[in-house]
Amino acid sequence: MGIAIPTFKVLLDERKEKADGSYPLKLRVTFNRKRMYYGVGMDLTKEQYKKLETTKQDKLKEVRLKARAIEVKAERIYKELREFSFAEFETHFLAKTVEVKPVDVYSLFSVYIEKLKAENRISTAQSYECTLNSIKKFKSRLTFDEITPEFLNSYEKYMLDDGKSSTTVGIYLRSLRTIYNQGIEAGLAKKELYPFKKAKFQIPAGRNVKKALVIKEIQQIFEYETPPGTSMEKAKDFWIFSYLCNGLNLKDICRLRYKDIDGDTLHVVRAKTQLSTKSNQKTISIHLTDQAKAIIEKWGQQPASPSIYVFPILSEGLTALRERQLIQHFTKLVNKYMGRIGESLGISKHITSYTARHSFSTVLKRSGAPIEYISESLGHSSYKTTQSYLDSFEDDVRKQYSELLLKF
Repeated sequence: MGIAIPTFKVLLDERKEKADGSYPLKLRVTFNRKRMYYGVGMDLTKEQYKKLETTKQDKLKEVRLKARAIEVKAERIYKELREFSFAEFETHFLAKTVEVKPVDVYSLFSVYIEKLKAENRISTAQSYECTLNSIKKFKSRLTFDEITPEFLNSYEKYMLDDGKSSTTVGIYLRSLRTIYNQGIEAGLAKKELYPFKKAKFQIPAGRNVKKALVIKEIQQIFEYETPPGTSMEKAKDFWIFSYLCNGLNLKDICRLRYKDIDGDTLHVVRAKTQLSTKSNQKTISIHLTDQAKAIIEKWGQQPASPSIYVFPILSEGLTALRERQLIQHFTKLVNKYMGRIGESLGISKHITSYTARHSFSTVLKRSGAPIEYISESLGHSSYKTTQSYLDSFEDDVRKQYSELLLKF
């Protein structure tokens, strides 16, 4: 028998109805066939509880997020305990925590970062932490009234002088803009002083650096011979798999399960959109070529079972943070060896996992595929997003069209 692991679930306790027809939500902890219930200070009717997972109502969405945060907290407490017992768990779970009430820019940043972590949006949380640390270096304390066009221009210059790219500056300032908007909603910032306007301050747009490869360079990668069983071979295979599967990014590839495969078709809901309600989630349907299926056969886990991950990169029961660490490690491996392959082939562009995604979309565009099809294949919600992925045409294509101007 394996080691018993406790499970945690916030659910409706229907044993005792309250006067207003609602029931309390409670955290159910199950361990060694024993169950304990802990109040979480929220009540719902049976009808509200049925809608909880799919609702768009702000009140119920907030309850859903709080419930998930409680489950995450319980998981974290369990993982920090040397040995699980209900008594030890209760000591930590029921301990009172001091609620931080935001009063300025940085405290609102911190509250939002904790919210993102509770929702398992680790990547986004880390991005906001980078923004917070950067602005703190520029100014140790910051109120909303101090965020003026002059402040934003000074911070932008500070970042650029420090060697940061326009893309990074743009990411940080968009994060700050989000916090400012939250400050308005919380009554901490004045709407009439909003500095992020065209007439006041515009967030810089990052330069669209060419990332796509031309078809001859892609052919070179496909034909490049790597030593069998090496990390380089694995990196090349997964880069090719990404390219063949609609430019699917490595995070989504790591999270693939066998149940996502239906014959020659792969059905994927991108991790990026999984926080949306079920009605808004966008499924990408990908045709699996023989070469893509060969890569699954080569590197996939066997025996294949619908519930298990296709590739042995992730395992069950990981925290969101650990999952992110493993995906980052795998991405670094792919990028490291694809960079070496690119250098060996004399390709001047820096090849990364993202290059596969841009190359997929650009090759389709150059082949005459409609932008609607490309957008659907990439899983984008707007054509504007797709357009940013599409690289410029190759020099020989531009020359070909230029020559048409002289065919009188």
